[in-house]
Amino acid sequence: MMSNGKATASLDDFLNVEARAIAGDCTACGKCVEVCPVIPFGAAAAAAPKDVVGSVISFLNGGPSMTGQADAWTSTCNGCGDCIPVCPEAINPRKMLMLAATKQAQTASKTPELFRRMARAIKIMVAMQLIPAEFTRLFVPPRPRPAPIVFYLGCNALRTPHLLFNAMQVLDGLEADYEVVGGPSSCCGVIATKWEGAVATGQRVTNNTISRFEGFQPEKVLNWCPTCELHLGETLQGYRKTSFSLDHITAYLISRIDDLAERFSTPVRRRAVLHIHAGRSDVGRAVEQLLRLMPGLDLAETVVESGYTCGGSGCSKCPDLAAMEHAQLLERVKVTGADTLVTLYHGCHATFVGAEKAGTFEVLNFTDLLVEAMGGEPHRDMLKTYRLADDWDMILNEAEPYLKANGLHLDRDWLRQHGPDIFASAEFKGGLDCLGSHTGESAKG
Repeated sequence: MMSNGKATASLDDFLNVEARAIAGDCTACGKCVEVCPVIPFGAAAAAAPKDVVGSVISFLNGGPSMTGQADAWTSTCNGCGDCIPVCPEAINPRKMLMLAATKQAQTASKTPELFRRMARAIKIMVAMQLIPAEFTRLFVPPRPRPAPIVFYLGCNALRTPHLLFNAMQVLDGLEADYEVVGGPSSCCGVIATKWEGAVATGQRVTNNTISRFEGFQPEKVLNWCPTCELHLGETLQGYRKTSFSLDHITAYLISRIDDLAERFSTPVRRRAVLHIHAGRSDVGRAVEQLLRLMPGLDLAETVVESGYTCGGSGCSKCPDLAAMEHAQLLERVKVTGADTLVTLYHGCHATFVGAEKAGTFEVLNFTDLLVEAMGGEPHRDMLKTYRLADDWDMILNEAEPYLKANGLHLDRDWLRQHGPDIFASAEFKGGLDCLGSHTGESAKG
């Protein structure tokens, strides 16, 4: 199917072949439904597991629309992956549901214009937090040149830019030769493909981003975003041949763990609870290994939540389950007497950073601790500053100089009105009409 690094079949054809292959192998035994943690919280709770998965398989095989129970299961999948090891046919049910969601979105997307709204929201949030040189580094792709490593940011990670600059500081400390690629202009394509059902657009976006990687002739693309990881590395596995490996940045850090150990010169005197996700347990366990290597750090506990990340494409798709697990995590921080809650991804950090307002513990990302252990100064966490302020007049007073320096002149009343939804990623729930094609310009002052 592949030749010279370019896909010879359309993405739509590839996805249809993958869907029919899964449908052909599945026996509809229902074991994936039986172990799924979101099932008790949705419409499929009272349905027979065989009927739920059977409807999904029929739909992927060209049959009619899914039943309400099957659609509920598909739309609330948080990507935990608990279903994968229990399948007797060695099918990946998480991929099966991603394919079903993509096909369903082609009929009727629940998040119209999601990419447009998301891209505009991201730009506003980043412009509120960074000086122009930093803003440019995240948004403007560098000129291609031979580089052994590309650090790929994805899109939504830019909402918490301090994590990315922390990670770059670690790569710099390891003397890695890398270039940075990210932002909406380098989207992995999952929004167009899975959320909007615009597969032809998704094909163009995915191919453009992969070609951008190839322009650096890298050996490795180190990914940050777990959604990009699942889309490019799991759902689209085999779609396009590449000359590089796609790894999470934590895999690279583990491969350099001896070098990191030598650079961990500063004791990190904290008692911490680490928050990770079952859906990419390898990433969480890598972070746990890194934390245990830090001098002075007392890792009291690692709490594993379901899903593969917090946020709109992860655990927030099943909000009742997420609320229960988040409460359990905060209780473990209290019970263990930890003074620090360590977050995993950008979505996780955005979810929990406001909990610091209670004043009993600090919320830091693992990249903050990496920089601290290496004797550096972590990048300022402006998102935390805004979340803890929780007062939009104070937020605007802090943010306006950043916005203007980055060329965004937003009406203060408009931002006061819509800022909370922008910070809450409300576009993933069908919100932020203010950033749609007909109304986005109203943000201008």
